[in-house]
Amino acid sequence: MTKSVTKSVTKSVTKGVTKSEIASTDAGEARITWHPAPKSKARLVLALSHGAGGGIEARDLRAIAAALPAHGVSVALVEQPWRVAGKKVAPAPKTLDVGWRGLWPALAKPGLPVIAGGRSAGARVACRTATELGAVAVLALSFPLHPPGKPEKSRADELLGAGVPTLVVQGGNDPFGKPAEFPEGTYELMEVPFGDHGFAIPKRAPIDEAEAMTILTDGVTRWAGMLGA
Repeated sequence: MTKSVTKSVTKSVTKGVTKSEIASTDAGEARITWHPAPKSKARLVLALSHGAGGGIEARDLRAIAAALPAHGVSVALVEQPWRVAGKKVAPAPKTLDVGWRGLWPALAKPGLPVIAGGRSAGARVACRTATELGAVAVLALSFPLHPPGKPEKSRADELLGAGVPTLVVQGGNDPFGKPAEFPEGTYELMEVPFGDHGFAIPKRAPIDEAEAMTILTDGVTRWAGMLGA
């Protein structure tokens, strides 16, 4: 495994049941916001990073952070260094991987198995580095199988090369790859009906956003519950 320089937490702020900490990496300072499971139940850490066009306020990340701790999964929402620095454009994939590697010791610090995850670009990072970092599984939210309208530019090799149990959660109308476009593989694929790349639901759809998020969180909870069983 490539060794990255990781400093100990330089500051932490506790708000309610969450705790935010800064981890220094070779790509800059990253921020981890913890949504911890009760100590008596905690058995896994789920680390989730954002995509290239948004932060940890994404609806799916917030929904998972609210739902999973009650089931023994501490959720760590990760803001990559470029986002913490206030930049509007994500760096190259290699730089994203450097940031993720550098904050991994902080994610592993609780001493629990860690699921690597993220949405969109964050899902790609998790897949690329899972085996190297010792992740027990990958949760890929809205995996960007290809750029919109360019199915010939497939990123399936990253997903298929994750090397650990993987769950892909994909919106039924995601322009970056609809569920039917995904290749066969050993991963599990779950669809959120009518959802776009951000899991937004059209007003004309027979389900609303709350129902979509329940579908998502129920599926992730079920999958996480089987890990290590």
